Amino acid sequence: MSEKVISYDLGTGGIKASLFNRDGETLHSVFIPYPTAYPQPGRQEQAPDDWWQAIIHSTRLLSEKTKCDKNDIVALAISGHSLGVIPIGKDGNLLLTSTPIWSDRRATEEAGIFFSRTDYKEWYETTGNGFPPECYSIFKIMWYKKHFPEQYAATDKVIGTKDYCNYRFTGRLCTDYSYASGSGVFDLETWDYKQEYIQASGIRPDLFPEILDSDAVIGTITPEASLETGLPTHVKVICGGVDNSCMALGSKGIKPSRIYTSLGSSAWIALISEKPVLDFDKKPYIFAHVIKGMYASATCIFSAGSSLQWVRDTLCPDLLAVEEQGGENAYTAMNKLAKASAPGSNGLLFNPSLAGGSSIEPSPDMTGAFTGLRLGNTRADLIRATMEGIALNLRIALDLFRKYHTGFTDMLFVGGGTKSNFWMQLFADIYELEIEKTNIGQEAASLGAAALALKGTGLWNSYDRIDYLHQTQHRFLPDPRHQAIYRQALSNFKALADHIASLNSINKQMNEQ
Repeated sequence: MSEKVISYDLGTGGIKASLFNRDGETLHSVFIPYPTAYPQPGRQEQAPDDWWQAIIHSTRLLSEKTKCDKNDIVALAISGHSLGVIPIGKDGNLLLTSTPIWSDRRATEEAGIFFSRTDYKEWYETTGNGFPPECYSIFKIMWYKKHFPEQYAATDKVIGTKDYCNYRFTGRLCTDYSYASGSGVFDLETWDYKQEYIQASGIRPDLFPEILDSDAVIGTITPEASLETGLPTHVKVICGGVDNSCMALGSKGIKPSRIYTSLGSSAWIALISEKPVLDFDKKPYIFAHVIKGMYASATCIFSAGSSLQWVRDTLCPDLLAVEEQGGENAYTAMNKLAKASAPGSNGLLFNPSLAGGSSIEPSPDMTGAFTGLRLGNTRADLIRATMEGIALNLRIALDLFRKYHTGFTDMLFVGGGTKSNFWMQLFADIYELEIEKTNIGQEAASLGAAALALKGTGLWNSYDRIDYLHQTQHRFLPDPRHQAIYRQALSNFKALADHIASLNSINKQMNEQ
């Protein structure tokens, strides 16, 4: 009964390593950051060796903090940030020391070449790849072929972020269905690479790794990896999954028609279903679920918690200074101020597109805005309007899913934003749904990876236990007194977004003249 597993949440800002017992309960977690480089506009890179060093450091730190008997650890699994392209040479070596991460958009020319040969709408409806196309792996590999021809010629396989770490653990080159579904050449219907798209890209078919189930055992830890991490060689390495799908699993996404909101720096709503939610107008992005046969369809906004952070840093430096001197947390103080403002923020409206527009926005060139400002408005109104604006933006995402799936009565929230009960109540009022907050909070992706390890080793025979691991801490019911206010605010928010898109389009045309 002492068996334990390690899960790694390999994020864009760093890695969180967590130790779980066989019941799926978190025993301890540690976090190790690593940097992102921005060598040119549109380029965002990380060093794969930084991920591996973070795994080594976090694993040893976890062992030190927990004093766990290493022989009790039976398996590990990784949730990895998506759309990575790590070239491994025929000699087994890493061919590039720095590689594009998911948000890197350098491959616009390559995407254009591909879509001169392939219908874009058909491609989207086949792959479900709803991010800007140049973000997807196939176009980055096409960029490699053009700009690094020697490395391209020497490449054996191109693998994802968590797959690189698995390779360092086991020496095996492979991926899982969830990560492969972000390759840009994965057919959601057949659950396999689409050779027609590979041919249209001009990329060698042999570069794509074999695809396994997310909870498949890919091997055990090599003696070299054992020396580096301190883990024994008997530890099984589970294939793992892409972060979106691992988080879906850890957010009770074990059955069709379940839905959740992740509220962090960015935010998204994801629906678990047996058929992908494909909408060419709004382009939800779809990943194959780590549970084979299901899908995680999502729509997002790029700047949720980061918008609130901007308000904190820009409008509330005094509150931040108090926190830094050991006083009240700045966000707690902001919540108190926002609560003092009235629903609807005394006429203020905020659009949170500070990081540009996602697929649910009228334009990718969206910017943020406050509107309705009068001399009588206060800082409290500005803070509340920010929190309301983020919720209104996500309400638009929710309404897209309501077109395809009806009957939602409640919504699970995960992520850092769940710390604010005040914000959760705002979401209940604006979503017009009952909001559930559980003990999992920011642990959903870690729990998802741990569940894969537990299932993959046979310690679990199903994922049903995840439901029991979520202990409801609070339920927030919509306040009917605020319904009319927020319905009007939603209408005004949509009009504001249209005006911002129109104005930015005019400005863009003027700047190009």
